[in-house]
Amino acid sequence: MELSFLYSIPRTDFLDKFFLFFTKLPGSIGQLWLIVGIALCISKKTRKTGAAVLVSFFGVLLFGELLLKHLVIRTRPCQIDQAFAMLIERPTSSSFPSTHSAFAFGAATAIFMNYRKAGVAAFIVAALVAISRLYLFVHFPTDVLCGIVLGILVGFAAVRICDVAEKKMKKKNKEGQQNRRKQSA
Repeated sequence: MELSFLYSIPRTDFLDKFFLFFTKLPGSIGQLWLIVGIALCISKKTRKTGAAVLVSFFGVLLFGELLLKHLVIRTRPCQIDQAFAMLIERPTSSSFPSTHSAFAFGAATAIFMNYRKAGVAAFIVAALVAISRLYLFVHFPTDVLCGIVLGILVGFAAVRICDVAEKKMKKKNKEGQQNRRKQSA
């Protein structure tokens, strides 16, 4: 059934170029989101969001790329149908989950939870990345769906982790200031 869905996707030269761009944009393991996280960490105003994007990146790397892909070991559609004309090199790794989708939705969730407008833009990019994986015949719809869910969950957890860390740092700084005042008095 999932293969039937993938075969039913209309393909054109324009869509080939369009979805190739969105599948290559984040890099082979989501390097774009790593760069976005680092860039956001530069400014004090966006540092917490950048940290959440980075935590999300490493969460997806750990749970998606290093754990789930090796536990589930699902064959990709392009490995099942070797005759399908590929626009990219045929991947050899496991299909489940789509970590392209997970990296993108993890970062988009972290951004959205702190900056709504930028987050909406990030979700649009994330959706196009996810659709590109179907279009290019490298993931089944359930791989992409589970990648999206994984990314959202990890992105949400990353924001919560960063919120807790920020509160602890503020409390520690406040206590440090109070201690310095007592010592100088």
